[in-house]
Amino acid sequence: MRVVFAGTPRFAAAALEALVHAGHDIPLVLTQPDRPAGRGMKTVFSDVKQAALGFGLEVFQPPSLKDDAVVARLAQTGARAMIVAAYGLLLPTRVLELFPLGCLNIHASLLPRWRGAAPIQRALLAGDTETGVCIMQMEAGLDTGPVLQHRAVPIGSDETGAGLLERLTLLGARTLVDVLAKLEAGPLPAKPQDHDKATYAAKITRADMAIDWTLPAMQADRVIRTFDPVPGAFGSIRDVAVKLFRANVRPEPHAVLPGTILNAGREGIDVACGAGTVLRVTEAQRPGGRRLPAREFLAGFPLQPGDRFDVVTAA
Repeated sequence: MRVVFAGTPRFAAAALEALVHAGHDIPLVLTQPDRPAGRGMKTVFSDVKQAALGFGLEVFQPPSLKDDAVVARLAQTGARAMIVAAYGLLLPTRVLELFPLGCLNIHASLLPRWRGAAPIQRALLAGDTETGVCIMQMEAGLDTGPVLQHRAVPIGSDETGAGLLERLTLLGARTLVDVLAKLEAGPLPAKPQDHDKATYAAKITRADMAIDWTLPAMQADRVIRTFDPVPGAFGSIRDVAVKLFRANVRPEPHAVLPGTILNAGREGIDVACGAGTVLRVTEAQRPGGRRLPAREFLAGFPLQPGDRFDVVTAA
């Protein structure tokens, strides 16, 4: 099938690669404009642009899809559909209506749950036991369109944000290829979403990454796993934002203030949490340093029982 593709990060690049390997004709690939990144602020190509150039595909990077010239360029492709995956730019109505099969979106949740910008992180933070991907017919509303196909996967009790993202990236690519094969054979019924059951995955902010020690240890652990390895959950102590990785809930109860360090040694850093629970952190990283096992971290950043992380409460 002849399709235009629009996407930016690795989640989208995997879908583009799957389309190419499945033999689809891709006359144009859209991705966000190049931007400086990293400490050196060097211009970096998006994952989608790198993949497209590797396949010899034409790349188009308009700052907006509202201009007449941009819409005309899309129309000239003669594509039957536009595939959108984590593109990052809004599609105006005339673009949504430009292609015979419309615009199809790969969304990393089981809609209508977690519509919006951060479905993977929100599913983990909420303690969901299941998530998945949907191939959705796009419309003017935010992730409100009917679903052509969905696939569900369980969320493991020790799942990290990076691990779940990778699983859903590969699942989304496979599901997209399956949907396009079915569309080539004929019309594919789409199931309208139950809007009354919709939840919204708000964009992640730094406040989401700060551990609220007044919550039970299980919830603090979710925050750590959600942002592992990047950008990293953190707790502040002695005016230093320490990134915390790999933790487990301990059975020992306590009766001290949340955020208080109960023990700090080779096995980890035990921190008092809400409801009398304890979280053991086994890897940590100070600003400008490397991610280290607790015993190595403590050698350069000593902590003692009775020291206390700053307490910030979730909004």
